[in-house]
Amino acid sequence: MNRLSALAYASLLTSLTGVALSMSNSPLRAQDDSSIPPLMEQINKGNWLPQQEAESLRDEFYYQNAVQAYVLTLPILNTIGMRDGSEATFGSGYNVLPIWKERMDSRTWVPTPNADVIYSMSYLDLKKDGPLVVAAPPNVIGMFTDFYQHTLTDVGAIGPDRARGGLYLLLPPDYDGEIPKGYFAFKSPTYNVFLFFRTVMAKGENGPDPGPAAANAERTRVYPLWAPEKDVRPMQFPDASGKRVNMMYPTGNTYWTKLKAFVDYEPVASIDPVTRGMLASIGIIKGQPFEPTDKQTAALQKAIETAPKMILASRQLGRPDKRNLYYKDRQYENIWAGGTAEWMQDSYLDVLQRASYFQFAYSSAPAMVMRTLDAGSKYPFTARDADGNFLNGSNAYKLHLPPNPPAALFWAVTAYNVTDGSMPETKQLLPSINGFYKVKTNDDGSVDLYFGTTKPAEAPDANWIQTVAGRDFIAAVRLYGTGTEFFDQTWKPDDVVKLK
Repeated sequence: MNRLSALAYASLLTSLTGVALSMSNSPLRAQDDSSIPPLMEQINKGNWLPQQEAESLRDEFYYQNAVQAYVLTLPILNTIGMRDGSEATFGSGYNVLPIWKERMDSRTWVPTPNADVIYSMSYLDLKKDGPLVVAAPPNVIGMFTDFYQHTLTDVGAIGPDRARGGLYLLLPPDYDGEIPKGYFAFKSPTYNVFLFFRTVMAKGENGPDPGPAAANAERTRVYPLWAPEKDVRPMQFPDASGKRVNMMYPTGNTYWTKLKAFVDYEPVASIDPVTRGMLASIGIIKGQPFEPTDKQTAALQKAIETAPKMILASRQLGRPDKRNLYYKDRQYENIWAGGTAEWMQDSYLDVLQRASYFQFAYSSAPAMVMRTLDAGSKYPFTARDADGNFLNGSNAYKLHLPPNPPAALFWAVTAYNVTDGSMPETKQLLPSINGFYKVKTNDDGSVDLYFGTTKPAEAPDANWIQTVAGRDFIAAVRLYGTGTEFFDQTWKPDDVVKLK
């Protein structure tokens, strides 16, 4: 090594030694309690939690997951409740189609029933019976949905038959056979399918005449695709009118056992992965035992009691974005909040709005949401009077409908209970008024309707809906065959006004 190289080498050693000494004196040389990552600082200084705290948090997590599972699966249990209540009263089978031949009144407990059309509702099992054909009569307003209440298709004016009637072929989710020509064919994500038909009444001498609409509904036929005529069971059309039928979803822990039975019966893909994961977190997994501990059973019951209150609170307090309001100057709400029939907003699935709907209603179809001229239906409703106060049955109210409601088929106004959408049960039994009644009209063609436990002095008999004292209620306006005046808001119902 020459002298120059030796000097350079010595200089390098000195430099490296200085760096080493500098690093040894640096505060970065070791981690201590005064400098740890934020999450370690937040969670017990980087140590496991105390055993009791960990167990308490695990139990709380289970409970919170049960609440979310309720919110996500309410559409399923809504349908199961209707099926179980119907079949317990009228029987089951593809050939059993209960029809409310004299209209549905408040003795039928079901979310937001329509007392102003004739209902036909049944529950089909494509796993048990295979592909089924439904011969739908003409002039039906209806739909088929899976048991998650996803619409398979509208039926009627907005459906492919265009109100002419037709043959609908419903295929199970695992069907891979030939699909014959000549049918409106739809594959369901669930084996269970909900058939929901409404037929419009004729105008009779003293009000709506249900006879022709009920007779038209009885033209419905359901049969297995591959069955010869001689093996098809004859249709049964039990009259559901006037009977006490409980078709509400469960309010106790049977909610979870019925949900588990559904999960086991249906294909895995019928429920989205996120919801399946939430169910798995509380022990509901397809094909595996559901055996909650006593503590978990108590948490599940608490969730059943608390989750509905949370949903109700959301409905009560309203959306911060006000998308649920139909008008800028009225109290009326749109239960879809400007989303689609599948609860999609611009960039997200509106899970809470969906749960709000299925707490007090059922069946969401494109015909209810799309702005279809003279064919679809719209349902502006209000829970508040013109001053913003909740409607209560102890008070008397007036609702003014301007002339010429934009409803090519008919208009109606109905009172509903706030919590579950059932109809308030009074001596009236049918808390609804429609355009087929001999409703007293004003000189300009407008109509004033009244609400109260007793008939207000100024109210004509035909214009009064009876309410229950001390109980809050909702007033819903129905427009079937909705016209342009509703969509451009040149016609809109007045707010409900409290009478003094």
